[in-house]
Amino acid sequence: MSTSSSIRVRFAPSPTGMFHVGGARSALFNWVMAAQSGGTLVLRIEDTDASRNSPEWTEGIIRALAWLGMDGEQYEGPYFQSANADKHVEAARTLREQGRAYYCDCTREAVIARTGDQHKGYDGFCRDRGLEAGPGRALRFRTPDEGQTTVVDLLRGKPVFENAVLEDFVIARADGSVTFLLANAVDDMSQGITHVVRGEEHLSNAPKQQLLWEALGGEPPVWAHVPVIVNEKRQKLSKRRDKVALEDYRAEGYLAEAMRNYLMLLGWAPSGDREIVPWDVIVDEFRIEDVNSSPAFFDVKKLRAINGEYIRALPEQKFIAECLPFLQEAPFDVDVAVFAELAPLAQTRVALLSEIVQMIDFAFLDEPPEDEQSWNKAMKEPAADILAAAEAAYQDAPWNAAELKDRLEAIGTERGLKLGKTQAPVRVAVTGRTVGLPLFESLEILGRERTLARIAAARAKLAASS
Repeated sequence: MSTSSSIRVRFAPSPTGMFHVGGARSALFNWVMAAQSGGTLVLRIEDTDASRNSPEWTEGIIRALAWLGMDGEQYEGPYFQSANADKHVEAARTLREQGRAYYCDCTREAVIARTGDQHKGYDGFCRDRGLEAGPGRALRFRTPDEGQTTVVDLLRGKPVFENAVLEDFVIARADGSVTFLLANAVDDMSQGITHVVRGEEHLSNAPKQQLLWEALGGEPPVWAHVPVIVNEKRQKLSKRRDKVALEDYRAEGYLAEAMRNYLMLLGWAPSGDREIVPWDVIVDEFRIEDVNSSPAFFDVKKLRAINGEYIRALPEQKFIAECLPFLQEAPFDVDVAVFAELAPLAQTRVALLSEIVQMIDFAFLDEPPEDEQSWNKAMKEPAADILAAAEAAYQDAPWNAAELKDRLEAIGTERGLKLGKTQAPVRVAVTGRTVGLPLFESLEILGRERTLARIAAARAKLAASS
């Protein structure tokens, strides 16, 4: 890759109501590429399709990029493709006048009727009919009959496309509006784009766009078509089947730094056997040429593990701040001072920030949460005996985690039980669940009065069911 500061890399998403993780990865690849070269990342919103466009969706793109770390200082723009409509129409007119485009009134049904093949592309029927603009007539680009178009791709070498198999594609619809292929070429030329990093599903468009660039007197950009992202069944990620919206992952409690780190690993690997990589190291080491062209598996389990690592690495006050938005949505009031005491215990145990609510709810509810499975598992013999002994032992115990543990451990020793078995009914009585924060630190924070009241309530429930 050239390191000239004249590099201008563009990211051109369409407003679709959500920001796809694949688009997020492409945005990051573009951003890093521009940053490494001292070049410019150009953000262009492809908003010409009125049926798929709204200001809210565009704002969603801007917010998603900002969450990943790309605010207005990291890119030029945003530009809006719709603002260039006059240039698009003028380019279409120019191509027609040059004989590089012609009007066509063929319907898809007519093409199939002529070719007898529903999978065959356009057959060039209107090439020499000399049609003028009119209702139901689209403008098609006349592809060369001979020769080849070579696409320079930083990942895939130089794929060669035979011009003879490229159909005459539509560049302007019957209503005069220009299609994606021509609009992108015109915008790229007018904005001085030198490099385009995008998904491999667009590779088949590259020779067509190059032909448009050349017909309009421009030099095509350098391409990089990054691998498709697939699910665990090796199917391309689909919003109808998979969780693909970046916003959904943010809402679950994934950290931006973790998501950014993980997305960069989809097709690329840093030096050494590591997955947690500081952003400055990624920017230093990443090379678009090193991205693997094979499909990249979006491993949610790995993403979750990476997120957990990032959560554990947060300074304590930062962790508390990141949790607060989730706690504000909890169905109970949270005393921030009390939560600050619980936070160090929880930070090592959550992989998603959203998990914090269930992890600490016992401390803020009037009664422990009900979990029938946990109750049935823990409240077997000798649970009643253990609870009675714990209630008695905790009446006058110095209220600190170490002493609370020692007293319960002694209860277990007297009965030939290990601590894990002994503490299970106490944990469920007080916190409602068999799994959670360290028990004795939790009891210390909860306080003697509430702890004893919950143990007593559990004993009464057990007695009533016996």
